[in-house]
Parts: sequence; C-alpha cells; structure tokens
Amino acid sequence: MLSNLKGDFFGGLTAAIIALPLALAFGVASGAGAVAGLYGAIILGFFASLFGGTSSQISGPTGPMTVVVASAIVMFHNDINAVMSVVLLSGIFQILFGVLKIGKFVRYIPYPVISGFMSGIGIIIIILQINPFLGVDSESSVLKTIFELPSTFTNLSFESLILSFFTLLIMLITPKKVAKLVPPALLALTIMTIISVFFSFDVKTIGEIPTSLPEFTMPVFEFSKSKDIILLAITLALLGTIDTLLTSLVADSITKTKHSSNKELIGQGIGNTLVAFVGGIPGAGATMRTVVNVKSGGRTKLSGIIHALVLVLIVLFLAPIASQIPLAVLAGILMKVGLDILDYKFLKVAKYAPRNDLIVMVIVFLLTVFVDLIMAVGVGITLASLLIVYRISKEAKLNISLEKEVFSEEKGNEKVRVLDINGAFFFGSASFFEEEINKLLDTEKLIINCTNVPFMDISAIFTLEELILKLKDLNIEICLVLKQRHVDKIQTVDKREIFKDIAIYKTVQEAFA
Repeated sequence: MLSNLKGDFFGGLTAAIIALPLALAFGVASGAGAVAGLYGAIILGFFASLFGGTSSQISGPTGPMTVVVASAIVMFHNDINAVMSVVLLSGIFQILFGVLKIGKFVRYIPYPVISGFMSGIGIIIIILQINPFLGVDSESSVLKTIFELPSTFTNLSFESLILSFFTLLIMLITPKKVAKLVPPALLALTIMTIISVFFSFDVKTIGEIPTSLPEFTMPVFEFSKSKDIILLAITLALLGTIDTLLTSLVADSITKTKHSSNKELIGQGIGNTLVAFVGGIPGAGATMRTVVNVKSGGRTKLSGIIHALVLVLIVLFLAPIASQIPLAVLAGILMKVGLDILDYKFLKVAKYAPRNDLIVMVIVFLLTVFVDLIMAVGVGITLASLLIVYRISKEAKLNISLEKEVFSEEKGNEKVRVLDINGAFFFGSASFFEEEINKLLDTEKLIINCTNVPFMDISAIFTLEELILKLKDLNIEICLVLKQRHVDKIQTVDKREIFKDIAIYKTVQEAFA
C-alpha cells in the first residue's frame, strides 16, 4: 500500500478538496445540515476505503443517496432518530448483500449500459458546473440549468469566469512532466485561489466550515415507523449498491484493475452503518471524486484514507484557509473531470457499433442525464437483456429432415420425421419452436433430437409437454433424443408424468433402431 505513496497522497488530497464543497452541499440539500454531509464524507470515506474492495475508490455523500435521505427527513418530519435508523439499517443491508455475494451480478452489466452511464455522468457534471463556472448560483437540476441559461449568461461574474477559465486551461495544458510532479487539479487550485485572494476578487467561495468533531449517538429503532424505515432502508441500500459498483467499474476501466464487488459492499455497509452513529449523510462510491483521485495518482486504499484524514484536518485546523477557495475554481476542475469521464472508447466507434448496442447506449445516456441514474441503469439492463434474448432465439434453428419410411413388423412401412433442434431451447425460443412444430403434424412418427441444445429451461420443458399431449391426441408417436443432463432435469420436474411413457434415446440412430 506504500508503494505509490506520492500518488496516493496527491490523489487523496485533491479528492478531499473536491469532496469538501460537495459534502457540505449534499448536507444542506438533504436537510440535515452542512456538517452532516461533512461527517458522512469523513466516516464513510475512511471505513469504505479501509474495508472495501476497490483500491482507488473515494466514497462519500452522492446526489441519489441525498435525495432518499431528504425524502426520509420529510416523511419523518425532521425526526433525525428515525432518519438515522434508516441509514443504520441500509448499512446493515449492504453488508448482507456483500456476505450473500450479490455484488458479483454487477459484472454482467453490458458495456453499452456502462458506456451510457459514464458519458451521462460526465455530461451531468459539465452541465451542473456551468453556473458556478460563470459565477451564478448552482441549480440542482440539469434541465433547470439548461432552461435558465439565458438568465445565467445575463448575470455572469467576469471575475468568476476568469478564475474558472484559467483553472480549466491549466488542467488542459499542464505538461505531462509537470503533472507527474504535481497534479494539475492541485496546481490550478493553488494558483487560482492565491490570485483570487491577492487581487481581492469578489467571487463566491466555499465559505464557513464547521470546526467540531461529531458526537456518537445510537439510533433507537421505533417499531411504529418500522414499515417506512425498512422500505427506505432497502431503497437506500440498493441505490448505494448500484451507485458504488458502477463507480467501481468506472475505476476498473481507468486503472485497468479488477475490484471485489462483495468486499466493496461490505466496506460500504460498514461505513454507512457507522455514519448513522454520528448523524451523518450516507453515501456511496463517488464517480467524480474517484476519477479525480485516479487522475491525480491515487491507486491504493491509502488514497481514500488520506482523503478522509485531510477532511478531518480541514475541519480541525484549515477551515479558515479552505473557506477562501472560490467555487469557480472548483467548477473549472470539475469541468475537466466531466470531460475525462466521457467514454471516448465507445464514442469513437459508435457509428460502427451494432445497432442494438448503440440504441441501449443512447437510451441509458439520455435517462442518466435527464431522468434518473438508477432508472437509467435498470432500463438499460432490461433492454439489453431483452435484445440478447431476441438475438439468441433468432439464432436457434430447427432442421427438419425429409420424411423417411421405416419398416415395422406390426404396422409395415411407417412415415418418420426427425426434428433437429440446434441452439438454446429456452423461454425466448420455445414459442418459436412451438409454431414451427405445428407444421410437422402430417407424419406418423416424430423423433425430436435435442443433442445440439446447450441448455434447456423450464419453458422449453413445458413446451415439450404440450407438444407430447397434442401429438397423442393426433395419434402421432413421439420419441426424444436427449443428453443425460436434460433427461435428469426433465425427470425432476415431470410431476404430471407426461414423459413417463415417452421413449428417450441418446442418439438418433438408436431412435430409428
């Protein structure tokens, strides 16, 4: 963990400076107060890094989590004890998610969903920083920021614009040799803050910062409010899980590493559980702060721990100095962060990408920017899954052999057809097979060959059941050619004993014989 000490130090320091105004802002937005956001950033940032499974991740209050906390505060009429019970329970749920290894399923999220989410986050950051970039009060909504642009440009502050513009310029043009010594974000922050103070610019700054450490209190669970508390806690836990693990994937894509999803959830759960004891705002892995950390050199857990300790030092000793940092300077830094988050890898090949992948990416992107982050991911995963099912079902094929005559001592020559099923036989293809099989009812015997079926689900088994019943009604004899694992599966679920009298063979040759 000490092998990258310099990078981790600068990464944690820069992430802490970026996290400070966000933590204060989220605290205010939640209704719990600025100090609650700061305490949440310190406690969660420290323990999630210490126990988590994503080396370079920075955790703290995030927008989606803050919205749920604000809802809880409104629902419980400023009953902080009930709100902290929600936070405590959500942390426990996250620990359970990790123990039950639910985190592993996030790795199956298709890349177009990740790409749309990443680029959407980048655009959100850029749009929401337009107002502070121009020296105007920030808006909490992307749409509101866009609609208010005419008024924003009318009321812009030229001093703020100078600070933000040159901050962004430093971020963009700092030579790589200099960047290796001092992160561009920290360089820009220091230079432009000094300029602002020296020339007495009349610009908005971070402002007063609380200078006291939290007191530990144990939330008391009220059973009269248990239903609402549990529902909000589950919502908060799921939101934090998705938010965190998507950020972990973003960190992986930048650092070319691989995180441990379940360990990360346990770390996040421990952090959010402890946040409840100090009256703080819960959070998750923060994409923006994580990217800032990585871009500034952070690579190990030490960077997240340093980020938390720097926030503690700011609270205790450096509050007067940090309070002088202009919001316009932070806006310039965040503009560059937003640009860096855009998924250029996918954007460069977008016009050559498969149409379905492009549709999923665009939908997730638009929902991320204009609707809701979690809804975007949910819709994206659902749509991608449906398109994959459709594609697999279309690739599954039925090969119908020519009708043959087979001699039987009892009945003489009989017409026999062989139906070869190639490809996945599951709910997506079962209805297609059923339609095609209806065209084969003009025969006396039918052999259904499933030896080229890689897997078979319950829908396929039920389709075979219905087919057998239909063929019996038409006096058509049927036999099956199946792999042993498919036979075992069928026998397990054959409670109606429909397959009991059906001949099952291992090869088509045996079936003919």
